[in-house]
Amino acid sequence: QVQLVESGGGLVQAGGSLRLSCAASGRTFTDYRMGWFRQAPGKEREFVATISRLGRGTTYADAAKGRFAISRDNAKNTVYLQMNSLQPEDTAVYYCAATGRAITTLYTYSEYDYWGQGTQVTVSS
Repeated sequence: QVQLVESGGGLVQAGGSLRLSCAASGRTFTDYRMGWFRQAPGKEREFVATISRLGRGTTYADAAKGRFAISRDNAKNTVYLQMNSLQPEDTAVYYCAATGRAITTLYTYSEYDYWGQGTQVTVSS
């Protein structure tokens, strides 16, 4: 079992930045690919970004490319999501996720086995 705890959400004006953190505990952190997903009210959970076990590979949703950056610090068992140029449409609950499996569809939420409780990001116009 892996326990994930997100932090760093909040209220920000359009054009602003936030950095989300997700602290993992319970198992060897480098055994897991990590991802960020988000869910806006009335919408399905959607993929944002993912990073490989050692941090050598990253993949982003089109909406995140050029504005968001996922990274991990394996010494601290933490994954980050730096979000810049935030827009009102980025408003959502952001979830950290982990999988220990060798998945092929990196952007599918059902491929991830462990989830945090989520952190709210609200972007005002």
